[in-house]
Amino acid sequence: MFYKNTRNQLVIATRALFAEMHLAKCVGFCQSRRQFVSYLRSDLFIIVFVIALGVGCSADSDGPSQPPADTEFSEMLFYGGTILTMEGDQPEYAEAVVVDDGIITYVGALSSVREAHGGFAEEVDLGERTLLPGFIDPHGHVSNVGIQALAANLLPAPDGKGNSFDQLVEITRAWMDSDDGRLFIDKTGWVLGFGYDDSQLSELEHPPAEVLDRITTEYPVYFIHQSGHLGTMNSHGLETVGLNKGTENPQGGVIRRRENGEPNGVLEENAHFLVLFQVFGEFDEELQDLGLRRGQEIYASFGYTTAQDGRALPGNTATLARAAERGELIIDIVAYADIEGNHEAIPSPYYGPEYVNKYRIGGYKLNLDGSPQGKTAWLTDCYYVNPPGQTGCYKGYPSMPDKDAEAYVAEALRNDIQILAHVNGDAAIDQFIRAVQKANERYGQDDRRPVAIHSQTIRDDQLDAFLDEGIFPALFPMHTFYWGDWHASSVLGPKRAARISPTATARDKGLRFTTHHDAPVALPSSIRVLDATVNRTSRSGQVIGPDERVHPYEALKAMTDWAAFQHFEEARKGTITVGKVADFVIVDRNPLEIAPEELADLKVIKTISRGKTVFEAE
Repeated sequence: MFYKNTRNQLVIATRALFAEMHLAKCVGFCQSRRQFVSYLRSDLFIIVFVIALGVGCSADSDGPSQPPADTEFSEMLFYGGTILTMEGDQPEYAEAVVVDDGIITYVGALSSVREAHGGFAEEVDLGERTLLPGFIDPHGHVSNVGIQALAANLLPAPDGKGNSFDQLVEITRAWMDSDDGRLFIDKTGWVLGFGYDDSQLSELEHPPAEVLDRITTEYPVYFIHQSGHLGTMNSHGLETVGLNKGTENPQGGVIRRRENGEPNGVLEENAHFLVLFQVFGEFDEELQDLGLRRGQEIYASFGYTTAQDGRALPGNTATLARAAERGELIIDIVAYADIEGNHEAIPSPYYGPEYVNKYRIGGYKLNLDGSPQGKTAWLTDCYYVNPPGQTGCYKGYPSMPDKDAEAYVAEALRNDIQILAHVNGDAAIDQFIRAVQKANERYGQDDRRPVAIHSQTIRDDQLDAFLDEGIFPALFPMHTFYWGDWHASSVLGPKRAARISPTATARDKGLRFTTHHDAPVALPSSIRVLDATVNRTSRSGQVIGPDERVHPYEALKAMTDWAAFQHFEEARKGTITVGKVADFVIVDRNPLEIAPEELADLKVIKTISRGKTVFEAE
């Protein structure tokens, strides 16, 4: 028989071998079930497996593992309801799952496990609910989700009430009087709002400095656009950071101005990030630690058992390391250090494939362009409607020249470091493909899995290049809900809007893909991601690209199994398989058995990380 080189399949085969060869008690030296599980994960286990395989066996790797009949267990048992394992290309179900010490030890028939086992420490009857592998975040910013939770919530409906300039002012004034507001202002000296969206404001434009002046003239005020790639500030803020008529635009950024050349408060891309990082630099450890706790709690409430910190700056990696050392992480977090601003994060004790107290650094993050909804993404064709101040065939702009992008990609691939590149516009995607091609030609094309984050406007020929160069697409179909109408009417026009995040085309070309929320660009809602990937329905009810819709099972694969693959974690996460970690989410119904239009109403009931409940709905 044939075995793939993955830990879960080794575990399945070896458990069967041990049962046949009376080795189920670690060949006589394991004194407890916990030691047995640890043994399965050890180097000695691999040696014994190879020896046993050499002797020969007839284990069936396609069936459920059968536990030894004489073993007394004290694990958790999940049964009843629906257990969707997410193994294979078609839905596979199990009647029971057993967990011990945070590891899945049995998946199969309930009758078999009842007959073979003694008692269980805990039994979970799912009732009419569905157990799935925990959701894995292919791209988000968990640290910034916590900061968003601390800041004034400027999100428009349905996630907030920021739908006009007057509402933004009212929301922020109320926040200033709240506990979070007072703490934040006391710690940083800034007033911070997060999530305004000019496409959803009744004024259909960014609030200029004079609007923010209505909030306060005592403190500098900064609003972060929902895309995270633009912002706006009050007059005091402009004075605080020293922006005036004589300030030049930074490379890869724009300071929007009035007719007389004075800044109007609105900043794009690198101009925005320079100010944002200055504000973040005012955070002390207490505020950073509080933000991380809030971010984790929000992720867990949406069923995520693995979160990503997708552009981690020095303060982020320091906060994550501090939380790991204290044992304060409730879910796994994999960080990708900003290759420009946090290059020194690698090497690090936390860099590598293994988690240290639920934290690891997975590689680098590279930013190559901006936001399509903010009209700063770098396109090969013109924007449908130009943003203010732009004339002619405006196509956005890159974050850096080719030589810099190629140097960063070459460094990562030369050292076998995974690199994630933010690329929204197809011109930015071209830049990334060229950089990867040159690095592959120079260093050979090994399994490094460079990831193209977002790839909103990707073309068919670029998907073909992804296949050729081993680039993994992390797509963003949730844009169809939040900005589908805006893309069709103002950003890209109807034809190109229908092609954003083309999940079905990627599938048809043989590419695995993932889907994300890019929180705090939007709330880290797994249910919104699932619904948008399947239905692609905008806020107004318009279907944005019906041909790019995929089946709910494929949408779930992108959030579990394929997301684990993107992170090089497919051997331990992503499916309910013996030997993998017990990361689960329980939802109120089976997503595969309800009408697609009902997916948006699914509820996360419980989130379980490594066998421990980290969220439970009231």
